[in-house]
Amino acid sequence: MKQYKNFIDGKLTDSRSGRTYENRNPANWDEIVGIFPKSNVDDLNTATEAARRAYKKWRFVPWPKRSEIMRKVAEIMLEKKEELATLMTREMGKVIKETRGDTQEGIDTALYASIEGRKYFGYTLPSELPNKSCMTRRDPLGVWGLITPWNFPIAIPTWKIFPCLLSGNTAVIKPATYTPACVGELAQILQEAGVPDGVLNVVYGGGGEIGEAIINHPDIVGVSFTGSSEIGKRIGEICGKTLKRCSLELGGKNGQVVLQDANLDLALEGVLWGAYGTTGQRCTATSRLILEAPIYDRFIEMLKKKAENLKLGNGLNEDCDVGPLVSESQRESVHAYVEIGKKEGAKMITGGEFYTEGECAKGWFYRPTIFIDVLPTMRIAQEEIFGPVLSVIKAKDFEEAIDILNGTVYGLSSSIYTNDLNRAHKAIERAETGIVYINAPTIGAECHLPFGGMKNTGNGHREGGWTAYEIFTEIKSVYIDYSGALQKAQIDTWD
Repeated sequence: MKQYKNFIDGKLTDSRSGRTYENRNPANWDEIVGIFPKSNVDDLNTATEAARRAYKKWRFVPWPKRSEIMRKVAEIMLEKKEELATLMTREMGKVIKETRGDTQEGIDTALYASIEGRKYFGYTLPSELPNKSCMTRRDPLGVWGLITPWNFPIAIPTWKIFPCLLSGNTAVIKPATYTPACVGELAQILQEAGVPDGVLNVVYGGGGEIGEAIINHPDIVGVSFTGSSEIGKRIGEICGKTLKRCSLELGGKNGQVVLQDANLDLALEGVLWGAYGTTGQRCTATSRLILEAPIYDRFIEMLKKKAENLKLGNGLNEDCDVGPLVSESQRESVHAYVEIGKKEGAKMITGGEFYTEGECAKGWFYRPTIFIDVLPTMRIAQEEIFGPVLSVIKAKDFEEAIDILNGTVYGLSSSIYTNDLNRAHKAIERAETGIVYINAPTIGAECHLPFGGMKNTGNGHREGGWTAYEIFTEIKSVYIDYSGALQKAQIDTWD
């Protein structure tokens, strides 16, 4: 067990509140991973002031110099990959092979940032007047508030921290209360790599206190948030009142379509990974399986057998397939949706109960669950469950499958399995999602591509890739007149 402190202005600092909370292992609730400060507004104000002071110098550090620090971050993370992955499994629960992947995504994001710092281009454009040039550049905005979720304790914080800092901003980050330790360790890595004091500050605490203080703070110029659509709407509303920059990455109700001409074995592997990887606790998790009618019964039989063979257990065991849910309340929420599905008339063919055998008795485990004969309008087919519950829906043909796929308020990720090239391209065109996979599950984003969705999944900004830097910078247009005379655009003519 480790005692953690806030990280403010380069120093580990006790909270002025004097309050603390325990972070426990969801696979074994008897194990305390760490003790964390339950911070208050005074702590947030101190961190924001430190970030504001640091911004005055950090913004003028050349992009390539900042990119060198990101390269060092990647190198340190690579050295500590197994250590970080083990910590993540202990505090979040997902299996070790996934937390290694989560950590690797953070490493890849740092490496990508180290490249982006040497090539973040502006535009050079022709002027309509002689002896005059035009160009654009991107400048930082100031102090950012970063609010991260618990399901990807390394990857998602790096998605926000690295482009934010590389762009010349400074930041205050509030990690998720269920998974605060990984961000604490990440902050130490950034300091070791050479990030100056005050550039990144970590304040632990709840969303109701620290989160609210971040979105309402007058010196915080932008907020980047990943979480539920309900909370995202509130953040967008508050930020809108003061024109604070706001990036929202929100919920999903992702569907995998399987057509009768598909490779069914491949599609089966995809849906098992998409639905039950991370115990279904991904915004891109496969929550709906849409099967073309001719293969409906056969595929369900294949799916049920495979799902029941998945091994549940402590994620540190290399042979486990599915870890626990992150908390008791999350397990109760998942189970409540299972009861809703039963009442709505869907047929549950496996799962639907707590798993308490052996070592799992002390954790928040839930059996992988499958509902069949689900109607597209049912709540379990419309609302984000965030757990190992899969709703199977029958479609008479390709056209109906796409209609069902698009028939939710979310639009994050979609998948279609088919060997028909024409239908694959039609699906790409018609899917109302920010991410489309062909013959692959709804999960598996890569750090150098934009990540985000449509509809209630966000407000149009994208994380990942070059687009992540757009939200953290402001475009500045520059005109250079070397004519030695006053030239009036759109008024003077050139002969």
